[in-house]
Amino acid sequence: PGGEASAEAPAQAVVWRNVVLMSLLHLGAVYALSIVPRARLLTLLWMYLYFLMTILGVTAGAHRLWSHRSYKAKLPLRIFLAMANSMAFQNDIYEWSRDHRVHHKYSETNADPHNALRGFFFSHIGWLLVRKHPDVIEKGKKVDVSDLLDDPVVRFQRKYYKLSVVLMCFVVPALVPWYVWGESLWNAYFLASILRYAVSLNAIWLVNSVAHMYGKRPYDKTINPRENAFIAVGTIGEGYHNYHHTFPFDYSASELGLKFNLTTWFIDCMFWLGLVTDRKRVPKEVVQARKEKTGDGSG
Repeated sequence: PGGEASAEAPAQAVVWRNVVLMSLLHLGAVYALSIVPRARLLTLLWMYLYFLMTILGVTAGAHRLWSHRSYKAKLPLRIFLAMANSMAFQNDIYEWSRDHRVHHKYSETNADPHNALRGFFFSHIGWLLVRKHPDVIEKGKKVDVSDLLDDPVVRFQRKYYKLSVVLMCFVVPALVPWYVWGESLWNAYFLASILRYAVSLNAIWLVNSVAHMYGKRPYDKTINPRENAFIAVGTIGEGYHNYHHTFPFDYSASELGLKFNLTTWFIDCMFWLGLVTDRKRVPKEVVQARKEKTGDGSG
């Protein structure tokens, strides 16, 4: 809605700073793979744990909590998710959520920040290497995001975002292995900071690219997003994308509950601890009726 689906777009100015930085990051990640055999097992385990927290900062935080308001979180959990979101370094919660709301409202149009109709490269990383399409900027100004700045945690993270990214994305993940168990600072930095960051970026980007191109559409065959179990595993639950775009307010982002969905498991655990309330879920009969009406028959 709100725009015509289009794979055509006027040329957008290349942001060469982003091209250089992303190239250096991925070169650093490739180098980091070569030093994995020399790293301590604890360092590799720490890298994976930090990766999971990083992804949760996007999936449970910026996505399901702040973008879609699919559940409510108490202050201690919101603080943790904001810190985890800074580990991800994918824009602050306010900007990420604003762009994501635009993505849902104007999906696969020129107002969609990562319009998948423009191809794999653009929807995966290319959209970050060029200036935003004018339609993205225009529609972004019209999307209601007033609720985001009502949250003091979002305001605080936005105010101190650059500092929080330096600390949470690069300094802390490298210092812990070096200080606590004596890993070399070189190994710790390239593995827990650089490689972990690059992998987490690409994991989330795969939702924008692959999950909009490959897979089944059991809930709504008229939209582009697909169900992709591979993406669900890599993003701890974000690969059930046809379901999510059909029912974006469902806190589980899937009909399948906990299957390949660590984010839902995390939110459920926080509920049991009393830190989460008001988890929104689509009734099964509503899901089934929608599948029968608009699905592709695969579900």
